[in-house]
Order: sequence, then structure tokens, then C-alpha cells
Amino acid sequence: MSLPACFAPASDVAQAVPLLVLDRGTFPAWRESQDQRTRVWLESHGFAGAAGSFLTVPSADGRAAFVVVGIGDADDPLSLSHLPQLLPVDTYRLAADSPVVVDPALALLGWGLGGYRFDRYLKQSKPLARLALESADAEQSEAFALLRASTLVRDLVNTPTEHMGPVELEAVALRLAHAYGAQFGSVVGDELLAQNFPTIHAVGRASHRAPRLIELNWGDEAHPHVAIVGKGVCFDTGGLDIKTADGMRNMKKDMGGGAHALALAQLVMARRLPVRLTVLVPAVENSIAGNAFRPGEVIVTRLGHSVEIDNTDAEGRLVLCDALAYAAEKKPALILDFATLTGAARIALGPDVPALYSNDDALANQFLQAGERQRDRLWRMPLWRPYLSMLKSNIADLANAGPSRHAGSITAALYLERFVPEGQAWAHLDQYAWNDSERPGKPAGGEAQGLRAAFALLKARFTA
Repeated sequence: MSLPACFAPASDVAQAVPLLVLDRGTFPAWRESQDQRTRVWLESHGFAGAAGSFLTVPSADGRAAFVVVGIGDADDPLSLSHLPQLLPVDTYRLAADSPVVVDPALALLGWGLGGYRFDRYLKQSKPLARLALESADAEQSEAFALLRASTLVRDLVNTPTEHMGPVELEAVALRLAHAYGAQFGSVVGDELLAQNFPTIHAVGRASHRAPRLIELNWGDEAHPHVAIVGKGVCFDTGGLDIKTADGMRNMKKDMGGGAHALALAQLVMARRLPVRLTVLVPAVENSIAGNAFRPGEVIVTRLGHSVEIDNTDAEGRLVLCDALAYAAEKKPALILDFATLTGAARIALGPDVPALYSNDDALANQFLQAGERQRDRLWRMPLWRPYLSMLKSNIADLANAGPSRHAGSITAALYLERFVPEGQAWAHLDQYAWNDSERPGKPAGGEAQGLRAAFALLKARFTA
């Protein structure tokens, strides 16, 4: 695999321009230790070590002697992420004598996140500043694996549905299976009915591209079993309860949960965590045609619960419920699911913070702590079971939505919980998987959210 454009090989370290990292606390003493010429240069440019600032300090011959970089939190991988796009085009390295010590692994991850560009259709003309790798084996490090997984999420979510439909998402899973020696399977079209996945079939049957349930299995049978489920709605029109134009504009990203599931699988397999992995991605397009599922219909799910369709735009929970029931049949030690499930979660927590739901307090706390350590934060929301009454149906066991606009993210999570057996450890992330605007380390478009936290959770839980 080729080196990303924002990195240089370790052989370039000797010629690289040093980066001296400071913050407001360390800057005054460091400034006083510099010669008069450097102090005047810093003062004339107003550099004071503020987070997100940088300044090139020239040598006597006018070339770059070093660059001073101001940061806030040295443990935040995004603290250096503004540099690849903004620094003059050159090769750089972390200076060994920086007043603030930045973990080289975090620097690598942040630099890569900041240097990401989706260039499948729009070629970039401006070169990036490059960070020289610390060692020849840096590409085999965990930090690089995290970067590649995050890039995978971004690439999959950014790709338009014409090139990332159910078939193409399946091809990505097959490529991962070949790369890491996993077993691959896919249940497609009417075979979903034959194998008892009725809700996946119902949501996807109106598309010209057949719905499918993608499955990967990997790992040693003796290891703890982890099931990862990801919502793979490759485009969501809303179905017959059609979305507005604004609401439909970015619905290529509605397979973001599936992208996270595949990226987490890639991480687990690349780092060879001692787990046995099952990955399930129900991949569909929620389209409109004469055979589209309708409001008022009743579908009997894989688990046997009858579900009245209140709204065809509440389709994510439908494809997930059959996949969750199937995952639970395998009796894993843990089920994680990822989904761009509700706008209500975004109203509650905004675009950057995924909503975490879990039926296990210890698991939820462990997940939250992993997110804090990784600066990949989550916020736990309650499975407030009295709100199940909002999903009441008069003709079925439950409805997939209801007339109330209250607690939409909670009721969606409660719906999913109905398909997880009591005592089965389960966590659900309701995520946005998207950046609406351009920020350092967070380019506009697809985004990995909760991915680093989930990997840290699995490491903590299964590699004691």
C-alpha cells in the first residue's frame, strides 16, 4: 500500500525541517532562552504559542531553521492536524528538544487525518507538507492502522451511491476478507426471504440493486466472540414517506454505520486482536418504486416480532433488527452496532458527538473511558423504557416509529433493544459520520466517529 501524500519515508528525516512544539505555558521560558534575533522575529510576528498557530523561523541564510508550533492538548491527535494543509511545502520532523513532548504515534495519526483529501473526482493541485516517519516500520504501527481505518470510513462515506451501492459495499468487504484471511458470505435479493431476513428485504426490494446481508467471519474459535453490525443504507430517499430535498441531499452517507463496521473489522484483523469476529452489514437502498414497502404494512421480523410500518423513513432500525437478531443467535460475548440512525441524536448532541446506548453499565462506562483516552468522545443516552409506549401499535407487537417527535433517538434505540436478548452485552452508536464544514483534521464530508474509541474498548476488554 502506498504511503499517503502527507508523509515522507524515514530516510528523509535527516533533511527534514524540525518542528518545535510549545504551548502558552512553556512559550515564555523557551523564548527567553533564544538569541536576540529569534526573539525579535517571534515578537514581530506576534507568535505566543497559541493553539493552532505556527511560525517558520529562518536561519541566517534565509532558509527555514525550524518551525514553532503552538498546541493546546498534547494528547489530542488533532493538535497538529492543521499543519499538512497550511505549512509551506517541505518535509518536517518532530524536534527531539521540543518544550512540549508529543507522542510520535499521535503526531502521525493527527498529521494523516489533517492531510486527508478525497480526490477520486477532484484532483488536488496544491501539494501537502510532509511529515517524515520516525522509523522504517512506522507503517506497521497501530497509529498507521488507525489512520488507514479512519481513511476507509471517510472514503466509503464520501463516495456517491452510483459508485458505492450495495454491490460495491459488498466488494469492499470481500477485499478485506481476501486481505486478512476472513470467511465471506452474502445473502442477496429474494434469498433474504428464504433465509428469514424479511425486514432487510422489505427496505431494499424497490431498488434496482438487490438488497443483501454481508457477513465476514475471522479469528480463532477459542477466542471471545465479538459481533459488529453496521447500518448499510447506501442511499435513503425516505421511501414512500419521501424526504425533502435538503434532507435527501447527503443521504449517500447513510451507510456510515456499515463503513464503521468494516473499518473496525480491518483494524481488529490488521492488529490481530485475540477475538473471533463476526461482521454483519445489511446493505440496501431505500428507494421508491411500485414494490416499495408502504406505511401501514406489517412485517414479521426474523425474531418473530410483528412490526407495523409507521414511517418508511425509519428504515435503518428495520434493516438492523434482523441483523441484530442474527448476531444474537451466535451468542457472542459482545455486540456493537454503528448507525447513522436518527436526526434526533444530532439535535440532542450536535454533529460531533455520537450517542451511546447500552444495556450494560460496565460496558458503557468502559466505552466512554476509551473515548476519553482516544479523544474520540461519546455521550451516553438513556434506554428510558417507558418511552416504548411511543412505539405502540394497535395491530402488531410494535411500530417502527410513532406520531410523537419526542425522544426520537431514544425510541430508535429502544426499538433495537427489543431484538437483543436479555443478558446479551450490547452497545449502539447513533452517529452522524459527517463534517458539515472544513476544520483542522476534520475535512468537510465523511468522518469516522467512535472508531478509535471502539477499537480501544475491544483492546481493553479482550487483551488484559
